[in-house]
Amino acid sequence: MKLKTAKRSNKWKKVLIWSCLSVIIVVIGLFVYLQSVTYSPSERAEAALNPDGQVSINKIKNGYRFEPEGTEIVEPNIIFYPGGLVEPASYAPFARKLAEEGHRVYIANMPLNLAMFGENKADSFIEEHPDETFVIGGHSLGGVFASRYAAEHTDTLEGVFYLASYADEGSLKETDLSALQITGTDDGVLNFERWEESKINLPQSTTYVSIKGGNHGQFGSYGEQKGDHAPAISEEQQLEEVVAGLEAWFNLINR
Repeated sequence: MKLKTAKRSNKWKKVLIWSCLSVIIVVIGLFVYLQSVTYSPSERAEAALNPDGQVSINKIKNGYRFEPEGTEIVEPNIIFYPGGLVEPASYAPFARKLAEEGHRVYIANMPLNLAMFGENKADSFIEEHPDETFVIGGHSLGGVFASRYAAEHTDTLEGVFYLASYADEGSLKETDLSALQITGTDDGVLNFERWEESKINLPQSTTYVSIKGGNHGQFGSYGEQKGDHAPAISEEQQLEEVVAGLEAWFNLINR
């Protein structure tokens, strides 16, 4: 009887060990796969991470902080969530450009580069300057989760901006938040049908900006994205139009 019990015990130990090993193998395989399909920053983006006396750049606990040097901060502060499977440094040109305009900009660093696992990363950024104003936004999947965060923190934010993104749940329609939607006419990745349907979740006063010739990937700086269309304008021109759209929107918020 004792021998049978010992055999059963050994059998279950082996099953448990193999089950644990299988889970570990799957997790490692998933991690390796995600790394292989993640978009890395371009040379231009890497260069934008270098301080130059105009912009101070610091790698902090939950991402990057870009600040203008030698001048007062222009509010609102900006929190940015990267697109899915895109490394945060890929948005360094975007953050630097806004910092040159006087804003403090935070780019969140997401677990596995997926905003769904770091929706509340904005908390730590807001805690740095709780008496100042903030807006939050993101690119593609990042914008979706920035919007979800905003819907749950309407009292700490002034607005939400979407770069080739939308509010999939958590209506902002009855809130006091301002909203900005920026899209590119040559975007081959954004689901425009879903984007159109999601307008029901946005305030009636939402500002819409369409960049002629802009595509999906050029909202960041990480090269060509799978499924995207070729842009009709340069990455620099698209960035300039994005920043111009944001600055005009900030003026509306600050009225």
